[in-house]
Amino acid sequence: MKLLFLPLLCLLAAVTHAAPANSKPVRALLITGGCCHDYEFQAKSLTEGVKKFGDVTWTVINEGGKSKDARIALYDNPNWAKPYDVVVHNECFADLNDIAYVRKITAAHQAGTPAVVIHCAMHTYRLLQQDDWREFLGVTSRRHDHQATYAVRPVVKDHPVMRGFPEKWVTPMDELYIIEKLWPKARALAVSTSEADGKEYPVIWVNDYHGTRIFGTTYGHGNVTWADPIYLGIVARGLLWAAGR
Repeated sequence: MKLLFLPLLCLLAAVTHAAPANSKPVRALLITGGCCHDYEFQAKSLTEGVKKFGDVTWTVINEGGKSKDARIALYDNPNWAKPYDVVVHNECFADLNDIAYVRKITAAHQAGTPAVVIHCAMHTYRLLQQDDWREFLGVTSRRHDHQATYAVRPVVKDHPVMRGFPEKWVTPMDELYIIEKLWPKARALAVSTSEADGKEYPVIWVNDYHGTRIFGTTYGHGNVTWADPIYLGIVARGLLWAAGR
């Protein structure tokens, strides 16, 4: 009896010891602000919507007003990302052209802090001649098609991010970003077809940035998208995957 009981005690001890680490909430930082979108609504929708999928504590930095070239003061701290398990980039500063500034951001992610990149993050810093930001994103994009309702077709159904995603989802009114390049370590999970040129473009993907997990989607322009449960689900699963949960 003692011989049978001892392995059970060891198993219970291992489970008890592991539980606290798994029960800790994900510490997420949301960087948002800039041109062209209702970032207050998006921040509220994201932070509330993710609650259905996991325990996440949020720090939200919304700076830059409607500017296209604002700077986030937090990035001046070389340890800006260390308190967080994942950073969500949902900012829109397309006209800021300063590679030294951008490398303060990418260095933190290259050092191991995962990220989620949404919509206008792909056009942020698009004037840069250097590709540091684009390699981090996993895609290169400088323009988008007109607003429409776009069918989203999964191309990788077995990835954890895509669990529960419908066979076909049609977005609310949104913008299709034209992806010029999918970087070598990025993997498209879903695509949409342009009504303008008939080509398919990645709209949901994952990227391996020097060993760091990055999840991205180009959708997320208007409030109707941010109110859609399918959209919030894919962003939430992407965030949890990036954070290793």
